[in-house]
Amino acid sequence: MQGLKLMLLFILSSLFGLARTSPQVPCYFIFGDSLVDNGNNNNIASLARANYPPYGIDFPDGPSGRFSNGLTTVDVISKLLGFNNYIPPCASVNGDELLSGCNFASAAAGIREETGQQLGARISFGGQLRNYQTAVQQLVDILGDEESAANHLSKCIFSVGMGSNDYLNNYFMPTIYATSRQYNPQQYADALITQYSQQIRILYNYGARKVALIGVGQVGCSPNELAQFSQNGVTCVDRINNAIQIFNQKLISLVDQFNTLPGAHFTYINAYGIFADILKNPAANGLRVTNRGCCGVGRNNGQVTCLPFQTPCSNRHEYMFWDAFHPTEAANIIIGKRSYSAQSSSDAYPVDIRRLALA
Repeated sequence: MQGLKLMLLFILSSLFGLARTSPQVPCYFIFGDSLVDNGNNNNIASLARANYPPYGIDFPDGPSGRFSNGLTTVDVISKLLGFNNYIPPCASVNGDELLSGCNFASAAAGIREETGQQLGARISFGGQLRNYQTAVQQLVDILGDEESAANHLSKCIFSVGMGSNDYLNNYFMPTIYATSRQYNPQQYADALITQYSQQIRILYNYGARKVALIGVGQVGCSPNELAQFSQNGVTCVDRINNAIQIFNQKLISLVDQFNTLPGAHFTYINAYGIFADILKNPAANGLRVTNRGCCGVGRNNGQVTCLPFQTPCSNRHEYMFWDAFHPTEAANIIIGKRSYSAQSSSDAYPVDIRRLALA
C-alpha cells in the first residue's frame, strides 16, 4: 500500500511538474455543478452535498464537498495552470483572496432555475452569476477602479460547465418535471442554449474574456442511468446521449458567436468526446471498471450517491465512476489533462485551455 501511495505521488508530481513561482494567469473562476463543486453546498439545506466520508478519502484534507474520492477536473486544471493551491469555494473566500479567483459551482445547479429543485437548495447558474457580479464589485473596491478590475479579469481563465442537471435532474425526470412533455429534444436544447447565451453574455459584460465552455458528458453512460434504463447494465442509454449531443453541437455554435465580440476568446471543451474516447479503451487509460460506481447502492451501485461512512471499493484507481454520477479522481485526472492540453484535435474547439491562457 505504501508503495502504491509513493507511485501515485510520483505520477501526480510528474503530471503537475514543479510548483511555478507564478501561475500562467492571475486568476481562475469556475462555474458549474457537482462535477466541480468543492464546498459551496456544504452549509446549505440540500441533499446534494458531499462533505462526509467516504467522499474525499484520497483528498489531502478529507471530505471537502467534492463529489469524488479525490481531485476534480478543475483541481487538475488549476495545478496545470500553475496555481500552488486549489481554487477555493467562493463561499469561503475573503478580501484579497478573490484576486486569484474562486469556485462558484453548486451541486444540482442547472441553466434553468427549477433544475434540481427536488434535491433542495442549490445555486443555479443564474445565482452563480449574481454571486459573480457581487465579486466583481469587490474586485473594483480592492483594485481601486473599474478599469483596473476589467484589466485584471480580462487575463483570467473562466470555466463554465452547465447543462448536465438540466437533463439528469430535469428533462429525463418526467415524474417531477414537465419539460419532456413541453419540448422534444431539439426544442429543449434550443431553449437551454437561448437561456445559456443570455447568461454567458452577463459573464462577458462583467469582464470575462477567456472562457472555456465545458460540454455535457455522456450522462447516458453513468451508473445511475445504466441502472435505470440499460437492459444489460453496460450499454449506454442512447436516447439520453443523443439529446445531449444536440445541446453540445449548439454549444459549439455559441462559441463561434461569442468569439465575434471584442476581446473575446471562447472555447469549447469536448467532455463528451473525451469521455467516449476513454470508454472505448479504458485499459489504455489505466481503468478497468466503467459501468458501476466505486461506492453506492443497488444495481451498478447506481441507485444513490455514496452513503455516509460507506466502505468504497479498494481499487478505485481502476474505476471510471466514484459513485452513481461522478468520476473518480483517476478519471478526472485524464479529463482535466486533456481539457488543458488536447490529446486529440476533437478535445477542444478552437483551442485547449493551455492555449486559451496564452490568448
